[in-house]
Amino acid sequence: MSRRTSPVIPGFGLTLGYTLVYLSLLVLIPLGAMFVHAAQLTWDQFWAIISSPRVLAALKLSFGTAFLAAVINGVIGTLLAWVLVRYTFPGRKIIEAMIDLPFALPTAVAGIALTALYAPNGLIGQFATALGFKIAYTPLGITLALTFVTLPFVVRTLQPVLADIPREVEEAAACLGAKPLQVARHVLLPALLPAWLTGFALAFARGVGEYGSVIFIAGNMPMKTEILPLLIMVQLDQYNYAGATAIGVLMLVVSFILLLLINLLQRRISRS
Repeated sequence: MSRRTSPVIPGFGLTLGYTLVYLSLLVLIPLGAMFVHAAQLTWDQFWAIISSPRVLAALKLSFGTAFLAAVINGVIGTLLAWVLVRYTFPGRKIIEAMIDLPFALPTAVAGIALTALYAPNGLIGQFATALGFKIAYTPLGITLALTFVTLPFVVRTLQPVLADIPREVEEAAACLGAKPLQVARHVLLPALLPAWLTGFALAFARGVGEYGSVIFIAGNMPMKTEILPLLIMVQLDQYNYAGATAIGVLMLVVSFILLLLINLLQRRISRS
């Protein structure tokens, strides 16, 4: 007579119920409340807020710098993941810990440290000033801060995928006469591309919503170095809740569309 063994966790119905409640409390209800509050505005009022020059400039700056930082980390993060997976060398553990530092370090502390380094009178910024350009208080400084914050997302996404690719595959391709670039293009790239897009999407999403590490190094000049999260805070400080929710809805919709396109591209590549 066989005995029915009980599962380690509760059944599907109970776990699904817990999941939906947890997701609703943390994500769905707050987002729904934001849309409900924004719905109190007429379409003309909503459009006037999101189409103002100040909002459009902040939108372009936030998404542009986040995209650029994600692209930079897509290149640098791939190289770092490759070195950490394929080679063993002294100091490897230290580099591993440094990559995870943005996860543990408060973002405000990171922003203060980066500003101190790259300000016009900073340790590194003074050399940039001598060459005739500034790093801090410019879009370049914002991109630098976002690159620092989002680097672990790309590296940690690519590392397990690289570790699962047998070296024998590369050696077999080389023995058949493939050059290093051909091996990278035809052997490694197809296996890495879905994970690379995932890391890119995570880095991009984190960069769009980043506040703490950017607020100090940006300079916060309207129409020049003012990011969308800061503009939302400005509206809240002025008790303009309608304006803040309208900008938040705009930010959410644009982020959702971009992430949806990235996910669709990733799914298409995975199926091909």
